[in-house]
Amino acid sequence: MRTPALVIAGTHSGTGKTSVALAAAAAFSRRGLRVQTFKVGPDFLDPSHLALTSGRPCYNLDPWMCGAEYVTELFARKAADADLAIVEGVMGLYDGASSTTSEGSTAEVARLLRAPILLVADAHGAARSLAATVMGFVGFEPGLRFVGVLANRCGSEQHGRWLAESLASAGAPAWCGAIPRGALPSLPSRHLGLVTADATNLSPSVIETLADAFERYAPVERLLQAAREQAPEGHEPRKPEPVGPARRVRIGIARDRAFHFYYPDTLEALEAAGVEWVAFSPLADACLPDGLDGLYLGGGYPEEHAADLSANRPMREAVRAFCQSGRAVYAECGGLMYLSRGVERLDGTRHATVGILPVWTRMVEKRKALGYVEVRLRAASLWGAVGATARGHEFHYSELTAPSSEMSAWSQVYDLRRRRSEDVAGEGFQRGRVLASYVHLHLGSRPDAVGAWVASCRREGTA
Repeated sequence: MRTPALVIAGTHSGTGKTSVALAAAAAFSRRGLRVQTFKVGPDFLDPSHLALTSGRPCYNLDPWMCGAEYVTELFARKAADADLAIVEGVMGLYDGASSTTSEGSTAEVARLLRAPILLVADAHGAARSLAATVMGFVGFEPGLRFVGVLANRCGSEQHGRWLAESLASAGAPAWCGAIPRGALPSLPSRHLGLVTADATNLSPSVIETLADAFERYAPVERLLQAAREQAPEGHEPRKPEPVGPARRVRIGIARDRAFHFYYPDTLEALEAAGVEWVAFSPLADACLPDGLDGLYLGGGYPEEHAADLSANRPMREAVRAFCQSGRAVYAECGGLMYLSRGVERLDGTRHATVGILPVWTRMVEKRKALGYVEVRLRAASLWGAVGATARGHEFHYSELTAPSSEMSAWSQVYDLRRRRSEDVAGEGFQRGRVLASYVHLHLGSRPDAVGAWVASCRREGTA
């Protein structure tokens, strides 16, 4: 099985590779191709744009968080029925989980997939020096294939010709065009990066503009042909065995503008293990769906909607009652914030939320945490027994306020180790069958965790 693929990588963060990846996905989709998109790294935001542009869910490829075997298997399974796979990189090509190796980087993923790379280079303020930059990237590590170089933010047509001549004289990979400054539409952003895509901030007209720019400035046919010629031999992906309907459990999942950070493959793994997902909106719904065995409150931007979340008192009371009912509740980051007493915004205003976790969450000016983490369970919990481990990441601009005496009833069940630190911190706040944490774990790549989660919702767990 051969699925043509293009890895769209940058020389550094901010080169415009997200816009280029979106433009490529839009252009190829508009030609009638089934385009499957992927994103290197743990990001939730770029995938929402890629999914909207391609019309298919976008999946994260993260070797550090999920393991190399999981990455190759996921790619094979999700790209199997596609005409083309587009993989958007993370940061610069060689940036990842380590400062000394390509672990967790776009380069590692490209090697694992044996997929060719389209290198996006920021041409602003550069001429022949860009050739030196590109040649440094091409020769830095072995085992990579480059389909070409696309210069972004060029100043003029003459600037583009100079760049093409410089790259050709240096023996660089094929010249794939120059995109002028301003040719790609700006994408809305927030403190964690892009905002989550929807039809208001990534409208059909914006997608058309992206596709038009790629068609005009990039050699679309040549890139597609190169991807087809260099498509690696794949393997037949494994298919998860479905679980009979009699064994299913109903889990309510918070989905609206405030809560939407979920890894689709984690949700699919849980569904294959026996979960029936039932969506609800903490913003708009007055009550929880009937017959739920558990709740999953993912991340998002509850701070942006704190007033509306607080105003929906019936839902707050319904979630509080559910937490007190003895059924399983798992809350990550924004979900943790919602379970707290409330959100204190930067201007000092406070908005009460569920109030199960007896602390407030307070927004701060500077980023509080960003990076990979590994957690080990000190005590049995929703997704595993003592000693079970999982990997994930943190990124948030809030913190918990000083714990009250009531917090003594909550256990910290995580031994948390950040990627570039030897220190171990307590995290993962648990009381009864409620677990709340700032960590976004990728549990879909941990079959034991998936099984434990389903068992816990069936009240078979030991937590």
